Amino acid sequence: MEATESEGKTVLHLINGEERLLLDDIQIQGDSVKIGLHIFDADLIAKVDGDKMAGRLVKHDAPSYYGIPFTAKHGQTYRFSEKPAPAIYNYAGKWEVAFADNEGKTTKAVGLFEQHENHLTGTFLTETGDYRYLEGEVAGENLQLSAFDGNHVYLFKAAPADANTIKGEFFSGITGYRTWTATRNENAALANPDSLTFLNPGYEELTFSFPNLEGKNVSLTDPQYKGKVVVVQLLGTWCPNCMDETQYLAPFHKENQKRGFEVIGLGFERNPEFEKAAARLRKMKERLNIDYELLVAGPADNKAAAEALPALNHVMSFPTTIIVDKKGKVRKIHTGFSGPGTGAYYEEWVKEFNHTIEQLLAEK
Repeated sequence: MEATESEGKTVLHLINGEERLLLDDIQIQGDSVKIGLHIFDADLIAKVDGDKMAGRLVKHDAPSYYGIPFTAKHGQTYRFSEKPAPAIYNYAGKWEVAFADNEGKTTKAVGLFEQHENHLTGTFLTETGDYRYLEGEVAGENLQLSAFDGNHVYLFKAAPADANTIKGEFFSGITGYRTWTATRNENAALANPDSLTFLNPGYEELTFSFPNLEGKNVSLTDPQYKGKVVVVQLLGTWCPNCMDETQYLAPFHKENQKRGFEVIGLGFERNPEFEKAAARLRKMKERLNIDYELLVAGPADNKAAAEALPALNHVMSFPTTIIVDKKGKVRKIHTGFSGPGTGAYYEEWVKEFNHTIEQLLAEK
């Protein structure tokens, strides 16, 4: 974290690689501080002692108490080692990755790493989204990468098995643990994200009716959306990939609304009680400067989301983005999101999304 002064008050930024997430909800009481974590229903709560803080990351939307101990030291500018051993292994490039859990179930991914001497950045692409901005080091031949974005706490470790294979461990949250293996492969790829979720037989349209943040039901058949190109975004305020997608969609909507383009966000929240879910979505709406409707659609669960939208074969991921044409027909469904931390993959998504919307706006 970095502390600066803004408009007469102290603000913090979480730093992961190129990302700087603003934390401006800071409450100080005596020797204690409570730091609100961006759009997420979580806080850092700590006691300040000289140049150190010690406390816990607390997630309020977890089903039971969720607290991870943390410490912070003022003036420490390095993530892992102040003077790491010279790097003797090059991790830069694209890797074909398999994550394995304790039961042996594997998940495919693509690893993207950039290395400059000891400094290492990168991410992992999966079929349900990316791991966003990871940053760390190569010390000797050993890799360490981490990230804390206000919601996810990640740590990756690895070492080479040979010139083109690495093996490692992945720690997340309180108890999350998987092993991973990666092989150099510049052609590594995942399934097309536009092919993973589709309409069930007999469906051409998407139907729903959910309350907005004022409690008024909204649906695609409302006059506001008739004859327009509409993006229906399945999201949650707990979902960093949803945050990344929204940071693109919100300004895009403002720029194109007068041309007949709309967005509806369907919020699937960890606390589905209307008032609590609506409060989380209001905070997201304010923080990300959203001017399209956000609806309270149900609990943060893939199965529940699929049941709420029976036209879909399933819901694999948040976000899932459904593009509807002027006649109300579903034209494309995109599973997951490759955000700006993925570099060229994000740029390709932007290019394809813009092209699709332009095509649909041009149709009569």
